[in-house]
Amino acid sequence: MEFRHSSVLLKETVEALCVKPEGIYVDGTLGGGGHAFEVCRRLGGGHFYGIDQDEAAICAARERLACFGDRVTILRNNYCNMRAALLAEGVEHADGILLDLGVSSYQLDNRERGFSYRFDAALDMRMDRRQVLTARDIVNNYSESKLFRIIRDYGEERFAKNIAKYIVKARADKPLETTFELNEIIKAAIPARMRRDGHPSKRTFQAVRIECNRELEVLERSLDDFIELLNPGGRLCIITFHSLEDRIVKAAFRRNENPCTCPPEFPVCVCGKVSKGSVITKKPVFPGEEETAENSRSKSAKLRVFQKKEA
Repeated sequence: MEFRHSSVLLKETVEALCVKPEGIYVDGTLGGGGHAFEVCRRLGGGHFYGIDQDEAAICAARERLACFGDRVTILRNNYCNMRAALLAEGVEHADGILLDLGVSSYQLDNRERGFSYRFDAALDMRMDRRQVLTARDIVNNYSESKLFRIIRDYGEERFAKNIAKYIVKARADKPLETTFELNEIIKAAIPARMRRDGHPSKRTFQAVRIECNRELEVLERSLDDFIELLNPGGRLCIITFHSLEDRIVKAAFRRNENPCTCPPEFPVCVCGKVSKGSVITKKPVFPGEEETAENSRSKSAKLRVFQKKEA
């Protein structure tokens, strides 16, 4: 299947990066190279590093960015390893870092990947297919209480307790193998009158995917590192697609802008923690009407931008 993905908030993100022709820029979620292409187009003597863990994305991006020659380095890795991956390339700092946290259209529409409740496929959901853990392992091996917590916390599903109970009951007869088997279990666990607001499996599939790929854990422990990697005046641009991701990004940006832990009644700061920079987007940037009309998957996207303090 051809790798397809519409880069969300493309113009807004590239503008927010304030690309310098001689700068070093990193995309930690390279995908098909949409954002990357626009960044590379603005480089002169600078260099671009693209990181992705999906082999299909790496292949697509290599082809799309081939015209930029040796200005581009592509690395197959998880963005949580960005610091080590860049150090291995002799790079200590960057002028801009970008993350687009959305699942690509290719991953959603390729039935073999098992990301979507719309196609009958093996329960997989791995972004990096070298990884051992799959969605099948999660639904068949996790305890009922752990499934409940994942579906409640990562899917924000009000019927999480019932869905976890139904999954455990069903797998007692035989292991769950496919997306459609999981669909039927979820459907049975949710009252009929409550199934009118979108597909009943949407939240549970999101939750299992997040757990399978450790998405929130990886994001949370990477953000401070990204800010440390930036050169003075450098910018970090992050596009999120659901409230869980956005809360983590918003909190990390605020913490780095104002890290002081002194009680509010103290007349001066004594903790010694110094601001790393400032939040450029006091409110997130949303796609415009034209973009959402052309790409319905962009509707939930939000862009937040942090700028490292000038030297």
